[in-house]
Amino acid sequence: MEVELATWHFVVAGILFAVLGTLAHIIRAVFNVFPDKLSDTPAVNVLVSSDYSWGDYLIGTEFDDAGYYRLDSAKNLRISVSYWLIAGFGVMLFSAEAAQLIAYGIEAGISGFVDLFWQRVEDLKA
Repeated sequence: MEVELATWHFVVAGILFAVLGTLAHIIRAVFNVFPDKLSDTPAVNVLVSSDYSWGDYLIGTEFDDAGYYRLDSAKNLRISVSYWLIAGFGVMLFSAEAAQLIAYGIEAGISGFVDLFWQRVEDLKA
């Protein structure tokens, strides 16, 4: 099924990318067993820690006193959501096939929810 890419697909995809960025932020903060930042020296953190990178140092990701990624940091949330938005829109803009696939997924998802809604309405009538 060929789906024509429209502006509203980009709006819905942007909302989905923002939600995925929020989920990535929460997962990194909540499910992190070991601290990311072990020292005040960035080179040591990059070499020793598996989750700390030069990007964290350059962007200014915030960590608590124990070295864990901060869940309550608006800056960390903004960084995560921005990363997902830039990466998602970049993929959609530079790959027509990926944009078509995302648009097809959006339309299939909406169609599935509409069908499920009407099925539930019919079940209530019976």
